[in-house]
Amino acid sequence: MIFAFVLKGKNELNSGGDAINYVNSDSEVIRRSLETPAEFGELFVRHATVLHRYAIRRVGGTAADDVLSDTFLVAFERRDKFDPLWTDARPWLFGIATNLIRKHHHDETRALKALLATPREIGPTDEDVTIGRRLDAERSVAALSKVLRRMPARDRDTLLLFAWAGLSYEEIAQATNTIVGTVRSRLNRAKRTLREATTTGAIAPELEVPDGRVSSVAQRT
Repeated sequence: MIFAFVLKGKNELNSGGDAINYVNSDSEVIRRSLETPAEFGELFVRHATVLHRYAIRRVGGTAADDVLSDTFLVAFERRDKFDPLWTDARPWLFGIATNLIRKHHHDETRALKALLATPREIGPTDEDVTIGRRLDAERSVAALSKVLRRMPARDRDTLLLFAWAGLSYEEIAQATNTIVGTVRSRLNRAKRTLREATTTGAIAPELEVPDGRVSSVAQRT
């Protein structure tokens, strides 16, 4: 049954593309799935693409497939624990994925080394470029990956959930089972680490994470 809804979700996702507007909230889908398990496949259709993209950045392609599959299997098994007050299941799913990624530490190390392998140019007037694209800029691949690897795991998770998953402070708090104040502290430490690396010339200034989100585009990509 579990594999059936995953395969069903993959087929629908591939044939119909990413859905934009949903009649029912994620919370409602999960509630219905408690009585009709196949309904859970709708969450795969809605969120598999962004979760897979996040996992690829952190652990690389092969391991990302495992992370994606395991994320939805764990979510399915724990769906009765989902807080119905949250209408969006993304923070919950990203939290599960992040915990699973920690089991792929060596894969994440290799992925971080290849983080900026594909050159992308950021023009000087691109003031609205997202933090994720800043982290994907062309320069300082080796140095940036070393800085990220040296961060405490919790700080790195917080930074990348903010920058790559596009989650808000409140959503990161939900994903990591903590409070907003803790999220803010961890993100500030991570940003300070990047700023220090910028000051010493270890990474390019363009890679520094600003105090706030640069663009709202990152929140739902």
